[in-house]
Amino acid sequence: MQKTSSRLLALLSLLQTHRDWSGEDLAGRLSITSRTVRRDIDRLRELGYLITTVKGPAGGYRLEAGAHMPPMLFDDGQAVALAVALQTAVAGTAVAEDATRALATLRQVMPPRLRHRIDLLRVTAVPPPAARDIPQVDTQVLEDLSRAIHACEELRFDYTPGGGTSADDPRRVQPHHLVTRRHRWYLVAWDLDREDWRTFGVDRIRPRTPTGPRFAPRALPGGDVPTFVISRFRGNDGTTTDWPCRGEVILHLPAADVAPFAQDGIVEELGSQHCRLVLGSWSWTGLASAIGRFDTDIDVIGPPQLATAFAELAARYARATGPETGPTP
Repeated sequence: MQKTSSRLLALLSLLQTHRDWSGEDLAGRLSITSRTVRRDIDRLRELGYLITTVKGPAGGYRLEAGAHMPPMLFDDGQAVALAVALQTAVAGTAVAEDATRALATLRQVMPPRLRHRIDLLRVTAVPPPAARDIPQVDTQVLEDLSRAIHACEELRFDYTPGGGTSADDPRRVQPHHLVTRRHRWYLVAWDLDREDWRTFGVDRIRPRTPTGPRFAPRALPGGDVPTFVISRFRGNDGTTTDWPCRGEVILHLPAADVAPFAQDGIVEELGSQHCRLVLGSWSWTGLASAIGRFDTDIDVIGPPQLATAFAELAARYARATGPETGPTP
């Protein structure tokens, strides 16, 4: 049984690389027969994984996104890493409570040997001082706003203004972007009644249903989201955003995972697994190092100096591995 479980886990890991696999290739990778591959594919389907058959000369298999969450299969290292990541979810963020519940669920289904390892790795994440008084944002509100943005649908919501005013202000807007700055979530939108661009604190938004008609997106002042947001906040909080080196990248991570660690950078949601980050630093090398700590794939948008800094850091790190493994001069 243990051998079968390990083989299923290895098979699922291959399918999760988001490519089409022929039965012959899978059999070769797992050192099993094509018949065993077919039988294991059926087992994964019974567990709830949506695996489709690819047509072609050799045939094959592809893992698709399903309609519900199938059972998760993790090896020991993945399970421990996931538990540590859940423990270090930053307090005060929109996902902190969900992370705590997810950790409790994960711990419940772990075998005793792994549960013991997790108990030895108790970690307490201390949020930055500036983030402790930041109001939490309802995850459902973020999802509702994101859905309207991607569908280009008008939004109606009640907005609680600052300054101690208690009366809600009804708004009707064309939503364009969800961004974060200094741990706070903002909605960038065209206010239909005021006929002007506005930036709304998401923690003060209470969406109404249903959403309005679809619209054609307008061009944002300044040409892009970071330029617009920076211009709106410059000087309001007594800080400067005029770094000598500022770069733009696409990170292969959700915006909610990047926002707590982006400092004064601008994070723009691009989808469930991608976000745009605009960050500044005193040097290009320092900027590349700061972006690299997110430990994910990075697409450099610009400027060229940032791409050059990444190349220089890569060469420097390669030399640091030693003469045996370093690049040939």
